[in-house]
Amino acid sequence: MSQASPVRHPALVLVSLALAQLIIALDYSIVFVALPDIGAKVGFSGQDLQWVIGAYGVTFGGFLLLGGRLSDLLGRRRLFMVGLLLYAVASVAGGLATTTELLVVARAVQGIGGAVLGPATLSLITTLFREGPERNKAIGVWGAAGSSGMVVGSLLGGVLTEVFGWEAVFFVNVPLALIVGLIALRVVPADVPGPRTGGLDFPGAVTVTAGALLLVFGLVNGPKAGWTDSVTLGAFAASAVFIALFVVIESRTGNPLVPLYVFRNRNLRYGTLITFVFMATFGASAYFITLALQTVRGWSALSTGLAFILPCGLILIGTLIGGRMSTAIGVRSTVIISTLVGGVGMALFAAFLGDGSTFLQMVPGIVVFSLAQGVLWTAMFAAATTGVPNELQGLASGLANCGLQIGSAVGLGVLVAVAAAVSGADPSPAQMSDGLQVATYTAAVLILLSVVFALALPRERAGAPVAVPAEPLEERVEV
Repeated sequence: MSQASPVRHPALVLVSLALAQLIIALDYSIVFVALPDIGAKVGFSGQDLQWVIGAYGVTFGGFLLLGGRLSDLLGRRRLFMVGLLLYAVASVAGGLATTTELLVVARAVQGIGGAVLGPATLSLITTLFREGPERNKAIGVWGAAGSSGMVVGSLLGGVLTEVFGWEAVFFVNVPLALIVGLIALRVVPADVPGPRTGGLDFPGAVTVTAGALLLVFGLVNGPKAGWTDSVTLGAFAASAVFIALFVVIESRTGNPLVPLYVFRNRNLRYGTLITFVFMATFGASAYFITLALQTVRGWSALSTGLAFILPCGLILIGTLIGGRMSTAIGVRSTVIISTLVGGVGMALFAAFLGDGSTFLQMVPGIVVFSLAQGVLWTAMFAAATTGVPNELQGLASGLANCGLQIGSAVGLGVLVAVAAAVSGADPSPAQMSDGLQVATYTAAVLILLSVVFALALPRERAGAPVAVPAEPLEERVEV
């Protein structure tokens, strides 16, 4: 294996990787505010408009495992640049789209870009930064950039749509991707050639991607079309067949796309389950805050967007705290504490979701669960990637992110169904508040129950040496 050139600007390396995560978060949140204008100007029906979001989510979740593994096989910096390119090209196409079909296709390509860029970004962090304090700090900065993207996206989306039109929410990605790409080309170490393999496991790639795509499609389609809808059920059945075929293929091939032994790693296994529950519960909080303020209390979209500065800002702070806590007391302890505190905070928030309570009464709960959410975000990714060989870090990152995507679809679907069952059809504001309250209490219980996954993480031995990545010393980044 050839030696990589020493990193000359380690801070810029982290900046480029963090900005890439900001682009992913920005692209997710910025479109929501523009949806009404997109529907009116492009010609979406009310039912079809969901696919502006759904197309992105389906391809993002469906291609994550393939994108993560390809970054291991073909080079992480190379896939990082490919992801940025896909984002830029799809953003131009989205901004220029004049038909619903073209816009949905552009969003689907953006999702593929995210599925390539996300795992490449995280695996670059986990291979360039030494496991332990350095990596914890880097993941904290990476997570903070993602949180910033959510805040900026919510605010920037409204301003751009109002001043320049809905197209601007797509075009804004282009200069951002260009800037990040130029920085990365200069400072991110070139990919180090690894040992020759037997090539890409094409049957495994096809089956796992098809299975993931169909699974996420069913989860996205279910809440709108119905869980007993023939298309939804057909997607789930086909997904099960493809995933079963994938397991058989991987167990028999000599050069698997996803080596099944990777699932023996307890950190990766339980860390991915934690990311699933995290997005299924904490990830749904924005939806419930929006309904509580806009639908129940009659707040404007702008006022609601400004209210989101509080939780998003606290999540950002929490991600930075999470890196320090993981170093000070260990990743496992940080995950356990933030999970318990987050569950209590969510229950406190639920207690003041009643029709007669005010936003100020909700604030203490929002403060507690948002800080805990940020801490857990950093710690759970540190947990999921600990002890994984460098040559599989892209796959580990893809699995952890896949847990997020599937958890988001499953959690929102389940919690919305709980709220609807309590509030009933065509509910009054008071009835809707009752439904939101029960659904949020349910989320709090699920968060608290997920501590069993945190307890299952391996204990860190006091004074144990920090695992050193199996890459050349010169390629690691000191922070």
